[in-house]
Amino acid sequence: MTLPSHITNVSASIENRVAYLTLNNPPVNALNRKTLDDLEDALRHMEQSDDVKVMVISGNGKCFAAGADIKEFVGAFDDKEAGKQISLHAQAIFNKIEKLNKPVIAAINGACLGGGLELAMSCHIRIAAEEAKLGQPEVNLGLIPGFGGTQRLPRLINKGRALEMILTGQPISGQEAERIGLINKAVPLAELKDTVKQMAEQIALTKGKASIAATLAAVNQGMNSTFDGGLGIEAEEWAELFATADVKEGVNAFLEKRTAQFTDR
Repeated sequence: MTLPSHITNVSASIENRVAYLTLNNPPVNALNRKTLDDLEDALRHMEQSDDVKVMVISGNGKCFAAGADIKEFVGAFDDKEAGKQISLHAQAIFNKIEKLNKPVIAAINGACLGGGLELAMSCHIRIAAEEAKLGQPEVNLGLIPGFGGTQRLPRLINKGRALEMILTGQPISGQEAERIGLINKAVPLAELKDTVKQMAEQIALTKGKASIAATLAAVNQGMNSTFDGGLGIEAEEWAELFATADVKEGVNAFLEKRTAQFTDR
């Protein structure tokens, strides 16, 4: 499957029901408006495809994404509304990523800084090369993270560690990011592609579409609710699954001590 012709800063391929989306805005895959819009359109395209159950985002070359495109900031000097619109535009796209009904895995192959880290944090799972550098260096420009970083980072790690990363602007390695819980796993760069592929295909080829979507809905909506509210959401999602053929297959397969063959129905 090819992407629509207007999408030029993101490339895509599909294998075993996994869509691999690659940021392609050399030299560092800066997240300018065009790249963000292309990514949004590519993800929407893949979300609507019955051939895709999991999506992976990575960067072309040696970078995942080394931040927002600083050149676009120049036009916002002395114009608070223009600056606000830059922030709101990216925030809206990253919020959509977080709320997608198909899992998105960030395959962090290199520098993942500023807006790049904010993009990765909006993904559901993050796997990074040990050698990758992850950070929020906006303070070095007299700014703060504006694409969701001040909100997602302390929720993923802890308030003190997040403030340290934001206030110092000092990047950390993939290994350190794993240690503090910012990413799920750090592996040598040479193993990143296979590690991501294995996890993505485990989800795409052995799990049911409805239970995947229900998991994302329950976790994401529950995180923005009270604990009791989240339990209510969980119960609703649980109940909806009982009307699917896959839950009948999954339960019967368990009782019959065989591997379930889900059909996404």
